[in-house]
This record gives sequence, structure tokens and C-alpha cells, in this order.
Amino acid sequence: MSSSSGVARDHLALALDIDDLVAALRIARPLLDYFSVAKVGLELFSASGPEAIVALSTSGFDVFVDLKLHDIPTTVGRAARVLGALGVNYATVHTSGGLKMVAAATAGMSEGAESAGLAPPCVLGVTVLTSDTDASSDDLTRRAKIAADGGCGGVVCAASDLQVVTAAAPGLLRVVPGIRPSHVGHDDQARVATPNSAVRAGADLLVIGRAVTGAADPHAAAAQLHDEVASELTRMGAG
Repeated sequence: MSSSSGVARDHLALALDIDDLVAALRIARPLLDYFSVAKVGLELFSASGPEAIVALSTSGFDVFVDLKLHDIPTTVGRAARVLGALGVNYATVHTSGGLKMVAAATAGMSEGAESAGLAPPCVLGVTVLTSDTDASSDDLTRRAKIAADGGCGGVVCAASDLQVVTAAAPGLLRVVPGIRPSHVGHDDQARVATPNSAVRAGADLLVIGRAVTGAADPHAAAAQLHDEVASELTRMGAG
């Protein structure tokens, strides 16, 4: 694998929005050369829980648990403590819950990881969902600052929001969902971006789901997407 290919892999997360762990692993394992991260969302976590985390981790992926924690601070902190102890690499909390709740999530993740003798996960503050068409710059700025002030290591936002979010919370990992190659439909995403445009806009980690998992040939779709990102990174001087 070339250096640009290795760099591209580090920028790609595979979203396994599937309610069957066996099916998810059947898709994910052959794609390990293209994705460094596997994302476990509500569907897969509801179906398999911690088993999904262990299975993907032992398969060689960094694991991103995307539950978008949002509740009273005490409940979020306790749930985060459990997730931190499971050895996840990334986990999400919704910044709309406010600073106290986000701080409880980051503290809980660190406490859980420490209790298990593990490195703490990178907590990602979700700003505005990519299905939301009504987000204002003020909303984005306020929520990005909540993520930073609450101890998050990164933020989740649409590619079109990167400029505002980066200005409000510089230095955080920028995770961008809603990635769609130009030949793929938008589905229920309102604010999408192509892989290349997201990389150019400053995304650090691109979350790719149905464009690969729903393709007739997931391996071919993953290889094409990976090569496009590798080429863009090379053009930008990152490879």
C-alpha cells in the first residue's frame, strides 16, 4: 500500500448501520484495507451491544460508537462510563444537551477507560445533524464551543459547516458524515458532500455508510472511494 493510500485509510470510517452483527462483519472485514474505523450506530448497538465493539476491534478496526448520548448529566455520565470501559476509540455526545451534560460524558468516558486500564476514547460532540436544514451559524458556533469547553476531542458536523465549526473550536478532530460520491443519491441526508470536497474543506475523518454498504459491490465501491481520497490527499500534499 502506498503512503497516500495509508493516509487515505486513516481518514475513512465505515458506518455499519445494520441490525445484524454477522452481516456487518461480513461487509466490514473485507474492507479493512480501506477503512481504519468502523462505526457502530444505534441499530447495530441495539442488536448486539458490546459484542459488536469486541468483534470489530478484534477484526482490526478502531471502533466508533455513535449513540449521540443525550439525557440528564448524571445518566449520560453513567452511560459514558460504561462505554469508556469497553475500549471504544470514539464515542458521540449531542452538544444540544448543554455544557454540563457534555462535560459529564467526557468525564464518564475517561473514568470508565481508566477503570479498565485503557486509553480514554476521543469524545465527539455532535453539532447539528446532516438531516437538519434549519441550523444557523449561531447554533453551530455555540455547539462547537460547548464541545470544546466540555472536553471533547472532536466534533461531528456537515462539510458545509466546517468553516464555522473550525473557527469556533480550532484544534478539534473534524468528523464529517453525509458523505456521498457524486453518483450516489442523498437518501435522507439534506447536507451532503463528495469525499473530495469534504477533504478539501478540512475534514479529518469521513463517515461513509450506504454509499459502500448499500452498493451492489461494496468492495469495488470502497476501493473507488478510497482511491479518490488518496488522490485528493496527494494533490493537497498529505500523501
